[in-house]
Amino acid sequence: MRLVLASTSTYRRDLLARLGLAFEQRAPDVDEEAWKAKGAGPRELARQLAAAKARAVADALGDAEAVVIGSDQVCAVGDRVLGKPGDAAGALEQLRTLRGRSHEILTAVCVVGPGGDWEHTDVARLFVRDLDDAALERYVAADEPYDCAGSYKLEARGIALFEAIECADHTAIVGLPLMALAGDLARRGFRLP
Repeated sequence: MRLVLASTSTYRRDLLARLGLAFEQRAPDVDEEAWKAKGAGPRELARQLAAAKARAVADALGDAEAVVIGSDQVCAVGDRVLGKPGDAAGALEQLRTLRGRSHEILTAVCVVGPGGDWEHTDVARLFVRDLDDAALERYVAADEPYDCAGSYKLEARGIALFEAIECADHTAIVGLPLMALAGDLARRGFRLP
């Protein structure tokens, strides 16, 4: 079976590679800002974007036998969504918002292809230490988390920002909930492990 990751994310690519399956990586043609403008809550937004990415690539491929994985991640403080900061100033602003409090990372995955569509959303609660500006500035300079919702990289120095993390699957925090995804792929006939 043809397996396709509907993402240009190196984080998601590296995570999916951990399953040991051959796959292609394709860029989904999805206007994320248009989806965000519809005003869905954080959980629904993550789900909608994951599904839109999977379906966009599946439609572009035109291969009814392809199994396409779409995923999206939303960082939320209550109902406020924090996107990718883009630069150091944006990252510092987000980290100042997060320090000393908890927030959620909602990671949705959608798989389309033979065997029907499947969706899953993983919710992680993260507690950021109450760090001073100097510590936040040092962190941003070291990790440059400009392409990460919430402005941190847990897989790098960002782990030092946290006092606790509650989650069912730590891979979801990086960008793709592998435990749930592996279950669906096995159901579809992919040989795991």
